Amino acid sequence: MGGGSCPRLFHCYYNHYMQPAASRDPRFPVGKFEYVPATTAEQRDARIRTIAQLPAKVSAAVQGISEAQLETPYREGGWTVRQVVHHFADSHANALIRFKLALTEETPTIKPYAEDDWAKLADSALPIEPSLQMLQGVHTRLVALMRSLSDAQWQRAFLHPQMGPMTLEKLLALYAWHSDHHFAHIQIALNH
Repeated sequence: MGGGSCPRLFHCYYNHYMQPAASRDPRFPVGKFEYVPATTAEQRDARIRTIAQLPAKVSAAVQGISEAQLETPYREGGWTVRQVVHHFADSHANALIRFKLALTEETPTIKPYAEDDWAKLADSALPIEPSLQMLQGVHTRLVALMRSLSDAQWQRAFLHPQMGPMTLEKLLALYAWHSDHHFAHIQIALNH
């Protein structure tokens, strides 16, 4: 990917990583989430870096795009670029809260939310700048928190009513995947 040969970050990322196979499900351009525990500190650090880099990647990808591009879905029936950006802010704010709950309570039960319904609420039609700012702030705090955790703290957990018990290690893997997953949706929408 590097070398400065791509004029826009999203074109470079898309061309290098996201050229979908004909049989690939467009809902899951990076594949479905499959949890593989980190077995080394380097693997954990790579996941944290993915999360740390997301706000800058999203901001760069959407810089200067038109209103029409913001309203472009990544697939028929899928979210628009605008909805994906707002979803990042909503979802990753929830991740920060879930980390804090698991660190301060004994296996708390978290409250899931209806993300498709949230994407239809009035605030999802707003300009994306507030969500870009929110994403940057949430990630600054989330990454600082993640980098402070001991090995034992990564094993703390919460209970998700649909997904069952989830350690912070697994939540890290999920949100690193989630970052790549929805960033790929933005790439696909902007490359149509």
